[in-house]
Amino acid sequence: MKLAKREKYIVSTALCAIAIFCMLQFFIIPIFEKKARLENGEGAKEKILKEISALSVEYQAYKRSFMGIKNTLEKRKKGFTLFSFLDRSAGETEVKGHIKYMKPSDLQSTGPYKETMVEIKLEGITLKQLVGYLYRVELSGDIIVIKRISIKENKRQSGHLDAVLQVVTFL
Repeated sequence: MKLAKREKYIVSTALCAIAIFCMLQFFIIPIFEKKARLENGEGAKEKILKEISALSVEYQAYKRSFMGIKNTLEKRKKGFTLFSFLDRSAGETEVKGHIKYMKPSDLQSTGPYKETMVEIKLEGITLKQLVGYLYRVELSGDIIVIKRISIKENKRQSGHLDAVLQVVTFL
């Protein structure tokens, strides 16, 4: 087939365009896409690494806290019970005569420690007595927490209160 000079020029231009298109489509564009994927992957991995570092710091803080709690629980007197502690504290803060009831119960818990709870109803106590008892319980250093408290005005004695406490600790 004999082509004129002009036709050869058009065919050459078309072949060059096809060659450039193929190089772009199969070599250059995939290289840039792969580079972009790698850069995005690197950024994502850096973000994940930062998250892992932050979680590691948080985990270490929880671990230190747990070890402090564990040490405190181990330092308790042998035979410690929440019920007897609350009863003794009531006697020391002069609210023992105002105890209507004390209901102990063991709560279901996971892990190495068992959660125990005592519900106490105090009737006809003054605000000063209640605050003294709460202070004694919360600041005992034995990891005892008041989980719930309900306070009402006593209807029979003016200026006195009725309170229901749920006190929790671990054994």
